[in-house]
Amino acid sequence: MKRGFFIFSFLILCSLQHAHAQQGGFGLGIILGAPTGISAKFWLSEHTAVDMAAAWAFRSTRRQVKSEIQFHANYLSHNFELFPVRKGKLPLYYGIGGRVNLGYDTRLSAPIPVGLNYLFHNAPLDIFWEIVPMLDLIPATEFKLDAAVGMRFWF
Repeated sequence: MKRGFFIFSFLILCSLQHAHAQQGGFGLGIILGAPTGISAKFWLSEHTAVDMAAAWAFRSTRRQVKSEIQFHANYLSHNFELFPVRKGKLPLYYGIGGRVNLGYDTRLSAPIPVGLNYLFHNAPLDIFWEIVPMLDLIPATEFKLDAAVGMRFWF
């Protein structure tokens, strides 16, 4: 067990030395807020990407605790010139996607995420903050607003 941890730590440290802010590759990490779970992002081009998450929520009422699982995928466009920074990159992004919530009340929604994504200059990490206006389509039409923060490690 210790040996595996040391090998994993060594590989991460080696990758930190050669990583730069980039618009390419695959990132995996966490997302906190609404939703809370696992986040992934794939760059499709220099300015476009797809982000996905598998998340969960527990909500309590007076009589019971309700749980649900959420899956979403969003197509994102990034503007790298809007907020220039000295090191790394800070693009504004926006997009559209789909979300399904499975649980107490199953819902199908159309999220429209808008956020900021900081890409570190010398580390294979990014952090993001987003606000997500969302239109629930099934079982009823309803407007909602979610927000989340997260961090991903880039491979």
